[in-house]
Amino acid sequence: MVRNANQEKTIIMKYQMKTLQSALVLFLCAGALAISSAVSAKGQNSTDDVKVPARVNSGGRDPFRRYEPPRVAVKKTGPLTPPTVQERIQQYRAQKLAAMSAHIVAPKPTTAFLLSEIQVVGISRSPRGYAAIVEASPIKLAYVIYPGERFYDGQLVAIEDNRLIFRREVVFADGRHERSVEMKALRQASTVDALSEVKTAPASSGADDDKKPATDKP
Repeated sequence: MVRNANQEKTIIMKYQMKTLQSALVLFLCAGALAISSAVSAKGQNSTDDVKVPARVNSGGRDPFRRYEPPRVAVKKTGPLTPPTVQERIQQYRAQKLAAMSAHIVAPKPTTAFLLSEIQVVGISRSPRGYAAIVEASPIKLAYVIYPGERFYDGQLVAIEDNRLIFRREVVFADGRHERSVEMKALRQASTVDALSEVKTAPASSGADDDKKPATDKP
């Protein structure tokens, strides 16, 4: 009887050991599966985060697009167009106010006009030397100027007996400056001015003719 009891006890212990071993194997397998699943999921996420580089065409042109020749940008090299006379007058007024506020010498009104907008109407000699009278055509005003006087696109260099000599400056779109000499002759008197200078006959001459005695009628 004792022997049978020991055998049963041994069988039970062996069964328990096998059960524990089976449970341990299952636990280890489950852990391995969980770890492998986590690693694969992490690898998939990292793969999703990596951006696939766009395919670059080594030829520099899309093969599926119609060829278009490159456009060549044309650089402007011509002279700059000056502002309108009204804009230049506004600039002059702003500069004058700024100079008065800063207590410095204000620019002359002639700085608002182009050389092509002035006419020489008179040349005279003054204590300061030769002086010229020019008329600004846009506003029909006259100014007395001396050598060194500045204009919008030039400067008065010298005054001679019957003409003025200017240095003209042209600014181009590419930043170049071109200087040239320009001469303006004294304006000739027009027909209207010449007629206004002609002395009119005295008004009494016509009256005397009227006072002549009438001849006797035939």
